[in-house]
Amino acid sequence: MKNLKFLLKIFIIVILFVVYIYVIAINAIPENIVIFQGEDVNIKTILGLNVNVVDEENALETSSTNQNGINNSNKQTAKLNLFQNIFLKNIDIDVLPKTKVIPIGSVAGIKLYTNGVLVVGMSEIQGMDNKKYKPYENTGIQEGDRIIAVNNTDIENTEDLMKNVNMSNGNEVKIKYVHNQKSLECSIKPIETSSKEYKLGLWVRDSAAGVGTVTFYEPSSQSFGALGHGITDIDTEQLIDIASGEFVTTKILNVVKGESGNPGRIQGTVDNQKNIGEIYKNTKFGIYGKVDNISTLNIDNSKEMELATRDEIKTGKATIMCSLENEKIEEYEIEIEKIFKDNNYDNKSMLIKVTDSRLLEKTGGIIQRNEWFSYYSKRQICWSCNSCSC
Repeated sequence: MKNLKFLLKIFIIVILFVVYIYVIAINAIPENIVIFQGEDVNIKTILGLNVNVVDEENALETSSTNQNGINNSNKQTAKLNLFQNIFLKNIDIDVLPKTKVIPIGSVAGIKLYTNGVLVVGMSEIQGMDNKKYKPYENTGIQEGDRIIAVNNTDIENTEDLMKNVNMSNGNEVKIKYVHNQKSLECSIKPIETSSKEYKLGLWVRDSAAGVGTVTFYEPSSQSFGALGHGITDIDTEQLIDIASGEFVTTKILNVVKGESGNPGRIQGTVDNQKNIGEIYKNTKFGIYGKVDNISTLNIDNSKEMELATRDEIKTGKATIMCSLENEKIEEYEIEIEKIFKDNNYDNKSMLIKVTDSRLLEKTGGIIQRNEWFSYYSKRQICWSCNSCSC
């Protein structure tokens, strides 16, 4: 009997472990991937999990084992099933058309403005009675959330938020905010301070600025891509949801050489520079926008080329374009050591090694741009001066 109970416990532990493995595997499969036309859908699965691509126009299904179920439409859907019959979730597939681009490699300035205001911190408030309060407690608001409305009035920046909080005269205000892509509401009673202003105890930001490399220019749409990675908030480490942005020229001030455990960086300024265009999207693959002033990018039309799919990329020697001096773009040698062909859902496409002695001498290898990202506004909702220490 004891042996039977022991074996039963072992069996239950094994079952729970297997369930845990499957839950991890399912959660690891993204709900959205991006590919080029003609590129295979490569999604890593384990035994029993199947991904079927659905052709919505022709009501056709093809298994991911064939890896050829993508037509020329912009949107596709893949269904994740367990043992073919148990539906688990949909995977949205954005299919990008094959297109020609011009590689750039120059450094430009970036200014971003958030959609609402981003909560980046919380702190106690000292009221008129000298007691300390936490008005945000038990409201559900967390760091990384975005406040988009107060008392049904849209909030676009920190000034809007301060104005509407002070208009409450200490009465409860209804806050609409976004948490994990969901719109939620709560009520907060602002605390009056000795300066006769009202505070929520929330630290917020509404804009950001920095410098980064322009990756490519796409002539047919006059659009650009830059960075190759998303811009995240320095405090919350979450991708910034932007409402708009400006793309401007920059002046390189300094190149700090990287060392072991301490990556280098390019430092530049975005003040008093020429407009290049507008930014409309910040994604995990980079930032994208429309070029208005093409002359500012020093584009070499002779370098126009068709984008390659992952299957077309080969390991071996290659070159990258980079600007380490103002208005001077050069090519540097690298080696592609590994290609991640099974990765359709983030920006990790390949592993490269810098081999060019000139680039190694100047930077120590791959470098950051400006210690991403300096912020225009980190303010506590309480005051009218410009000091963060109020």
